[in-house]
Amino acid sequence: MTVVLKKPHKSARKPKGDGHLRRGEILAAAEKIFIAEGYSGATIRKIADAVGVSSTALYMHFRDKDQILLEISNDAIERLLDLNIQIASQPIDPVSRVRLMLEAYMRFALDNPNTYQLVFCSTGDHVSADKIGETMALGDRCFEKFSEPVHDIAAQGRLRSGSAVQAAEVLWSGCHGLVSLLITKPSRGWSEPEQLMKVMLDGLLHGLVTD
Repeated sequence: MTVVLKKPHKSARKPKGDGHLRRGEILAAAEKIFIAEGYSGATIRKIADAVGVSSTALYMHFRDKDQILLEISNDAIERLLDLNIQIASQPIDPVSRVRLMLEAYMRFALDNPNTYQLVFCSTGDHVSADKIGETMALGDRCFEKFSEPVHDIAAQGRLRSGSAVQAAEVLWSGCHGLVSLLITKPSRGWSEPEQLMKVMLDGLLHGLVTD
């Protein structure tokens, strides 16, 4: 979804204090500006003006815009990882766990479209490899937790095609494709999202997993 922002006018400077709240305001403003203007077009000045603080005050919270982007990314992935851990602990069969994890993933995307688009629909090439290592490792942990029940399904001899890793990649990429289109092409006139998610999961799981 393309977000068009008017040039932010400089709002009255906000008083000092409420550091945690101010940090959240900065992250929310940065998300919108990153999407609207691209990473290279977003500047600390623009983000600071959108929040109503000086650039100097913003630097008290974040050393640069790389840190802002990485914090947004880490927070999103940690939230998804926590969801996967909670679902993995439930005493249900692995197919049900996979389905719940994918449902949670797609609902997270649709409930947080700016975050999702920024974290999961961009290449990430603008952040240097030495800075993005922690975020990549966190993403790997999240995918590994999702993959665990898929490996359980494979161990039961219930995969119709491919390896457990390939099946996990196809399941994730299929759901990613659906929510990405819903977010970035909202004028398409899609069917109701909940129904589309159900059809997607029915098709993927029935196609890959035997009864």
